[in-house]
Amino acid sequence: MRQRVLTTQRLVLRQWQPSDLAVFAKMNADPEVMRYFPKLLTPTLSDAIANKCQRLIEDNGWGFWAVSLKKSNIFIGMVGLNTAHADMPFAPNVEIGWRLHKDYWGQGYATEAARASLRLAFEELELDEVVAFTAVVNTHSQLIMQRIGMSNTQDNFDHPMLDPSHPLAEHVLYKITQQEWQDNNLL
Repeated sequence: MRQRVLTTQRLVLRQWQPSDLAVFAKMNADPEVMRYFPKLLTPTLSDAIANKCQRLIEDNGWGFWAVSLKKSNIFIGMVGLNTAHADMPFAPNVEIGWRLHKDYWGQGYATEAARASLRLAFEELELDEVVAFTAVVNTHSQLIMQRIGMSNTQDNFDHPMLDPSHPLAEHVLYKITQQEWQDNNLL
């Protein structure tokens, strides 16, 4: 399978490298980065997630890519596409997601990388739609979803892997269709 590398003006979305793992583990153990996730991750679990992302890119040619700055090759997080877990109420579908090191927040990197991922999803993979979801309280991610042209479906749901009483259980669901992507990117 051809492994895609996506580039933007400032970023490279690429296959994972061993040097990414320590920074990724530090991100996943940071309470601020993981604020909207149910728990902090151990280095072992963080490495397992990165390795799974790497395997999915090898198998599919796409996935949650490691993201690095184009000028310095510094790893700053992950952005990309993933097949939604079968237990999700909107499955089967492809989701878009991101997790960046907090030192790189507020600079438009997540939006830039997400747009590149959507371009691939609609122009090469020819998907009909892409979804995104997050805890209702995660307004920062919802702003990114809006910036990349996604709309809130108003179909909130309780995340199936969380107890319904958990403060992060209720999630919003955003989506964008291929037609919406085309309409927004032909302007």
